[in-house]
Amino acid sequence: QVQLVESGGGLVQPGGSLRLSCAASGSIFSIFAMGWYRQAPGKQRELVATITSGGNRNYADSVKGRFTISRDNAKNTVYLQMDSLKSEDTAVYYCYADGYYKHNERWAEFDSWGRGTQVTVPS
Repeated sequence: QVQLVESGGGLVQPGGSLRLSCAASGSIFSIFAMGWYRQAPGKQRELVATITSGGNRNYADSVKGRFTISRDNAKNTVYLQMDSLKSEDTAVYYCYADGYYKHNERWAEFDSWGRGTQVTVPS
């Protein structure tokens, strides 16, 4: 399968910045969409931002103008630059990717999730 590993989470004061990274590894042929979701305590997982292989971006209204998603296709890596952080951004952030990978000598679809990285912004 395809593994995703996130990094870059942590504790930051309100108004501060963090940059999350997520690297995909495995027998990858191509990755279509990559993105970030988050889940706060007691809430459902929600979309934060996604980016396609062609560079089309989509953001949740709550993060527009503050977060920027980007990707390095050569490195199979997606980034999330988070600025002007607020306490309501506190959550576990999960990386997502889908595409095709090599499985049993054939190309098969995949969709994978990372294990998550904690982002904490105290109130």
